[in-house]
Amino acid sequence: MDVFSNFLLGLSVAATPENLMFCFLGALVGSLIGVLPGIGPVATLSILMPITLSLSPTAALIMLAGIYYGAAYGGSTAAILVNMPGESSSVVTCIDGHQMARQGRAGSALAIAALGSLFAGTVATLVMAFAAPSLASAALAFGASEYAALMVLGLIVAMALTEGSIPKSIAMVLVGLMLGFVGSDVETGSTRMTLGLVGLLDGVDFVPLAMGLFAIPEIIAAIEKPETHSVLSEPIRRLWPTKEDFSRAWPASLRGTALGSVLGVLPGGGGILASFLSYSIEKRISRRREEFGHGAVEGVAAPESANNAAAQTSFIPLLTLGIPSNGVVAVLAGAMLIHGVNPGPLVMTSHPDLFWGLIASMWFGNLMLVVINLPLIRLWVALLKLPYRLLYPSIIIFCCIGVYTLANSTFDIMQLAVFSAVGYLLRKLKFPPAPLLLAFILGPMLEENVRRALQLSSGDFLVFINRPISLTIVLLCVGCVVLLALPSIGRRRSGALAGD
Repeated sequence: MDVFSNFLLGLSVAATPENLMFCFLGALVGSLIGVLPGIGPVATLSILMPITLSLSPTAALIMLAGIYYGAAYGGSTAAILVNMPGESSSVVTCIDGHQMARQGRAGSALAIAALGSLFAGTVATLVMAFAAPSLASAALAFGASEYAALMVLGLIVAMALTEGSIPKSIAMVLVGLMLGFVGSDVETGSTRMTLGLVGLLDGVDFVPLAMGLFAIPEIIAAIEKPETHSVLSEPIRRLWPTKEDFSRAWPASLRGTALGSVLGVLPGGGGILASFLSYSIEKRISRRREEFGHGAVEGVAAPESANNAAAQTSFIPLLTLGIPSNGVVAVLAGAMLIHGVNPGPLVMTSHPDLFWGLIASMWFGNLMLVVINLPLIRLWVALLKLPYRLLYPSIIIFCCIGVYTLANSTFDIMQLAVFSAVGYLLRKLKFPPAPLLLAFILGPMLEENVRRALQLSSGDFLVFINRPISLTIVLLCVGCVVLLALPSIGRRRSGALAGD
């Protein structure tokens, strides 16, 4: 009964006029970002984070979370109408969604994506409500050695599930850890890797780093690409699937929801991996395999459900263990830290209104997304016809203003410029920036727990394998490293992440 009473508490928090308004704003902005290709949720969250400083932590997290799962929801619109995913997890929806649109079934495809996402979001909210408290309670039994081992495991799994080569992911994790160690040592007060710059005494600022790695390089890359997309000119007449479409869609949606709910919890997982794997599973088990790639209903229902479910369950490790599961959630972890809330199991006890209010707001947010998206199809079509290059200068200016207002410091603008150049170079060299951001968030916490464990054990490194839980996690770390070193596993990983 505790879950139900706590969920009622969350509903009372999320249903306040202020939180409902910010939930709606987050869902609306997320839908817009999802519809417009070129600016993903990580960049958007990084840009808008300074605005949330004047909000309460609960309202800020509700709005930022709405942007995240709203983008996962809205990305299907551009994928179906333009054959250009507005968000990376909607890439696979292009395959059959756009084919349905070309066959005059755009309305059915959009409705299937909307209803599948609504169902997946509702189920994922319930999964969070029941699973998160148990994980948080278990995490309270963790000591410093267990937390240190868990963070190492999170980084290893994140590297394994990040698109790109393993060596490049490892390099990004090492760079992220180094950036996390910049500043003054908390215990000794000595400076580390500050290059003699006073502005780095408190460490690298999270917002300029996130904006520089994601927002500015994303805009530059979009400017480099010619805008060759064309929006369907035929009017969308029917916004409801036929009986046959519905009968084929709901089993695929169920399977996609189940898969996405599980994969969203994994570090480095989330919507991209869930949507690709759900599509692959549907194609393998379907009796109409020849229709895939030519307008199969299951090819829209499964990945969209998996994508939305994963977007929401990816909050579970953040709220219960303090470990971001992907780059977007790492930005949300940074937002929590900026608002004075430490991610982890104590959030549920020290900030129950935020914990349960955020979970309950996702239920409201998913309902809002259906109300926002289906009636506004014509508006989204009109926006898709706009030349995106006209939006980018104002976004860059907005980034600079947002970074400057954090501390009224020109040094933060300099950090943004440096990290933007680094982010663009990493993009050109195909280094994934998400592991860097994850390591930057986890680095200081990893150092703190390693130090604490060694202090309690008088410097004995066996402390990490003397306790059953930490030993189990260390063995999992070793097992993951061994599996990644096997050539066959590496080939399967590349094929899965490429959507083969």
